[in-house]
Amino acid sequence: MPNTQDKKDSSSSGFTELIYQFFDLVKEERKFIILTSMLFLIAGIIYPYPAVAMWFGFLLAAYSAVSNDSIQTIGTFIASNTDRKWYVLWLYIGGIFLLTVIIGWIINNGDVTYGRLQATDDEGNLAFPQPDSFAFLQIAAPVFLLILTRLRMPVSTTFLLLSGFAVSSGAVGSVITKSLSAYLLAFGLGLSVWFLITKLTTRYFTGKPAQWWVVAQWLTSGTLWSVWIMQDAANIAIYLPRKLDVLQFIGFASIVFFGLGLIFFLRGDKIQQIVNEKSEVKDIRSATIIDFVYAMILVYKLTISVIPMSTTWVFIGLLGGRELGIRLREKNSSAEKKSRIRQALIMIGKDLGRATVGLLVSVIIAMSINSDFRDQILQIFEQLASKFIDS
Repeated sequence: MPNTQDKKDSSSSGFTELIYQFFDLVKEERKFIILTSMLFLIAGIIYPYPAVAMWFGFLLAAYSAVSNDSIQTIGTFIASNTDRKWYVLWLYIGGIFLLTVIIGWIINNGDVTYGRLQATDDEGNLAFPQPDSFAFLQIAAPVFLLILTRLRMPVSTTFLLLSGFAVSSGAVGSVITKSLSAYLLAFGLGLSVWFLITKLTTRYFTGKPAQWWVVAQWLTSGTLWSVWIMQDAANIAIYLPRKLDVLQFIGFASIVFFGLGLIFFLRGDKIQQIVNEKSEVKDIRSATIIDFVYAMILVYKLTISVIPMSTTWVFIGLLGGRELGIRLREKNSSAEKKSRIRQALIMIGKDLGRATVGLLVSVIIAMSINSDFRDQILQIFEQLASKFIDS
């Protein structure tokens, strides 16, 4: 058994290694740290000026939200089309974005969110109204999202960006309830579908895919991307007026369109690794099936309610269920199969933990901004504590 001095030396060595790792990270991400520091500084300077702050907040939200959520919409598209020029992929996805928001803007009289920001609370008031003035954390929230994205955390942009604009805990509660139910639905579907088809995909998804798979994947990815815009455009338009005039719409569409170009140029950046580490997503056939099932879930949730929903939770639920379904169908020895299933469960827990971090950060931001929201949350905790003590 090691003596006390050995334990101290081991502890000291571990702490020293942690310090070195921290400084290595700072050195590696020096430019990013400088950039985010400047963005925090600018947010602190301009937030008292609503006309300027809303466009700055939107600019940050447009890039940070789409880059974080790119793993769930265009992530498989990027992963399975690495042999194609980035600008070809950008013009296709960017064109679908422009078509989707133009149609939404026309048929909804200037609302590009397809009614998501028109959702009301129990009292009939807008759940996420356009504020007359902004708080610092409302403008800075997308910077936190940039940081979490850099750390490869697939956090919910819906929770992180919309929570700061919620007028009540009920509004956030409705979003959380819808998102959790969607996570369970996606996990169950992912588990069931891939448990049923894994033997077929293992047998037939070999060699070079037929050309029609390329067409199918591009159509499926385009459909998914369009449906995602209908669901999550609210996350980036939250800073802007609920009805956009012509000039405002041109600014909105142009910024997102060229932001997409940067994302494709970077090939999804670091968070793309979340998708790349999953089984077989670089195969265009597997990517097509993932996108199709995901799109159908979003279409279903899109039609039953206008309440915003975290598509991130849907996606990690689908990938998690898929990964577990694949592992359960693998023909390995008992010990190896258990090990593979354990690895899948660890991966599921890791993704869910990252998303939960985003949820906690978003609630903290919302509580810091909105005193009424903070009081309601604290009241809920007091009631829960009281019930626990009484029981």
